[in-house]
Amino acid sequence: MSSMNGSAGLAPTQQILPLPQVLALAEQHRQAGRLPAAEDLCRQILKAVPGHAETLHLLGIIAHQAGNLTVAIDLLRQAIASDARTPLYHCNLGEMCRLAGRLDEALAAGRHALTLRPNYAAAFNNLGIAHYDRDEYDEAITHYRRAIALAPNYAEAHSNLGNALRAKKQFEESLPSYHRALALKPGYAEAHNNLGTALRDLKRIAEAEAAYRRALALNPIDPLTLNNLALAVKDLDRFDEALMLLSQSAAIRADNHQTHTYLASTLLAQHKTAEARAAVERALSLAPDDADAINIMGNVLFEEGQAEEALDCFRKALAKKPDLSDAYNNMGNALKELGRFAEATESYEKALELDPRSTGAYFNLADAKKFKDGDAHLSAMEAMIGEGEVLSETDRTQLHFAVAKAYADLARHRDAFDHMLRGNKLKRGKIEYDEPANLALFEEIIGTVTRKLMREKKGQGTSSKVPVFILGMPRSGTTLVEQILSSHPQVFGAGELREMHEVTQSIRRPDGSDWLYPGFIPSMTAKQLREFGENYVRRVQALAPDAPRITDKMPSNFYYVGLIHLAMPNARILHTVRDPIDTCLSCFSKLFSHEQNHTYDLGELGRFYRAYERLMAHWREILPKGVMIDVRYEDVVADLETQARRIIAHAGLEWDDACLAFHRNKRPVKTASATQVRRPIYQSSIGRWKPYEDLLAPLLKELRVQA
Repeated sequence: MSSMNGSAGLAPTQQILPLPQVLALAEQHRQAGRLPAAEDLCRQILKAVPGHAETLHLLGIIAHQAGNLTVAIDLLRQAIASDARTPLYHCNLGEMCRLAGRLDEALAAGRHALTLRPNYAAAFNNLGIAHYDRDEYDEAITHYRRAIALAPNYAEAHSNLGNALRAKKQFEESLPSYHRALALKPGYAEAHNNLGTALRDLKRIAEAEAAYRRALALNPIDPLTLNNLALAVKDLDRFDEALMLLSQSAAIRADNHQTHTYLASTLLAQHKTAEARAAVERALSLAPDDADAINIMGNVLFEEGQAEEALDCFRKALAKKPDLSDAYNNMGNALKELGRFAEATESYEKALELDPRSTGAYFNLADAKKFKDGDAHLSAMEAMIGEGEVLSETDRTQLHFAVAKAYADLARHRDAFDHMLRGNKLKRGKIEYDEPANLALFEEIIGTVTRKLMREKKGQGTSSKVPVFILGMPRSGTTLVEQILSSHPQVFGAGELREMHEVTQSIRRPDGSDWLYPGFIPSMTAKQLREFGENYVRRVQALAPDAPRITDKMPSNFYYVGLIHLAMPNARILHTVRDPIDTCLSCFSKLFSHEQNHTYDLGELGRFYRAYERLMAHWREILPKGVMIDVRYEDVVADLETQARRIIAHAGLEWDDACLAFHRNKRPVKTASATQVRRPIYQSSIGRWKPYEDLLAPLLKELRVQA
């Protein structure tokens, strides 16, 4: 963020009193940073001439430079007591009082300086900063403009004017002030930094990064600039680089709460929730009332599945900082997860009212609302997309997916598909997806987990009946099936859990080295299989200790079906199936919050689907009957009760009518289907691909479907 203190600096001393040579030498020492030598000379003068006003003033500046602000203010007051007619002393006293947070005293001192010298540009500038610190931006602007009128080449006043305009969210209007400051003073690091922040506010991230780097070249150890550069590269998805910059900043100043807040935000972007919690807790220990840190703690709680607690944090942050757009956006996400869609939409709209260039808020709003002709939000998004490469790739990607959703709502299918293609192309260019290795994994699983292996290791796992796995392709109905199941009073819907993946990743060879799935399965003993299953069950039971059944609807658990059965033979598996083209198109229309790296290219998506289909056919062949059933999305839509009863029976439970009212289930839902499963069954998603049929050739070719 830009400097909140602006740039004032203490006005230069005047050499008009006796002992000018000694005072001049003391000033030379001060400017060179030789503060003890400067102070010693001043003390010698005061011994000879007690109460010498100019010496007291210089000694106050030395104390300020040494970090002794209270002493500095006292010395300035002594100087004024000796000579109350020098405006310089009042001007500098005002700046020191401002730095000490004594804003009323700062304003009084600055105004007194102007009574003595009405055309004193430095006093107008300092008064502007004091008003800025009181969030009185219009008054600040008035004073900065007065300073500039009196001293047109006053670089600091130009930069400060930019700060005040930026604080009023007049980002474009702030740019000329920064450019003028830099034209006057090219080596002005703070103005480069502030320019960078205004550009970042305008989503001109590449230009912002360049400005921050210029500031850093001038002042390589400034924590503020390091933090701002970290935020810019984070916006560009260069998370490791952002973490490195923030670590450098923390090493320079460990007690800067903002650094720890930004660390937490960056770690969250990498889905490192536990590390993010530690960072934001550190930030809050340093600044318990900081709105940005409270907001990030809300995000941590949201990622931990505590949506209500997250909402409390967002509200608390907004109480302290009502114009915090990001908190409204985050609040919308929590409300959407809780099924409170009208409130969520209001939150997104408020976020955009405060920050009309928040691409994240547009992206979230698009998912939460149905667009109609003439929608103002759609017009705003179209205008931003028209800016082209001024925006970062991340911003453009979010906008393309959001606009595609809007055009689909308006039945502008070709326009919608064009933006799907553009958004997916941008996303695909930023991720690493090794398709040959991924497809080879499917074949390795099929070749390793054979019918023979399943017979040899049968019945060796844990006996728990608690886990119920719901798996399949994303967008195939997994959330709908979990919503039906979790409406049963004996079922806890845990959502998409990473536990199966994490337990699998924890397997090691005898020498302690990594042992990748599925290579370790043939070597697993009965004891190891049982411990594997017990480890998984223990993890999920911690979420709901008394629940007879707990669902895990991580779609990609389809990779592990054979291992799931060996380690937990009494666990039940529901495989959701939907029309392949509808499934793939739905995947292609979504920018997933967690990586589904195979979904951003139609050809790759089609080839992945065929490999997945082959793996699921293999599981059907080798699993004992009654372990896994297929649940077709279209069948659930056509006959909800029959399919719901079948789902509940497969989980080993007695029927409960609440399962038919799944859309009234108030449990949090975090997936891309959060809005759909709050509605009664509807048929509009069946055959969704038909309007796009002639545009899907690469997908249809790989699915081996005749268009």
